[in-house]
Amino acid sequence: MRIGELAERAGTTARALRYYESLGLLPARRAENGHRTYDEDDLRLLEQIRTLQDFGFGLEETRPFVECLRAGHPAGDSCSASVAVYRRKLAELDELIGRLHSVRDEVAARLALATGVPEPRCAFEFGGREGEAE
Repeated sequence: MRIGELAERAGTTARALRYYESLGLLPARRAENGHRTYDEDDLRLLEQIRTLQDFGFGLEETRPFVECLRAGHPAGDSCSASVAVYRRKLAELDELIGRLHSVRDEVAARLALATGVPEPRCAFEFGGREGEAE
């Protein structure tokens, strides 16, 4: 298939595909006429990249998943390098959630001081701190 069809099927743009190619995430195969050509495996790579990006992964973080698929594994997350990226991302998210809790607590405290009315605790919280759901 050509770049336009792949872009449409993957829900992205030809420009994005050319960018992924420049980063080495998408193979650069050309037909005799010079047009880029792609197959269903390339669509799987793009779906993996797009899914991870939807989860907040940067393009470089998708590389181990793409390499895992290219190595013939049935899923991009079945390789140890991909699992390591998942672990790093979870640690980043846990840290971010902790910082957000701190900011929320500070904003609630300032609101309580400004209004004289204590702000109720958030009904949906993370982190296992006292009074929170785990």
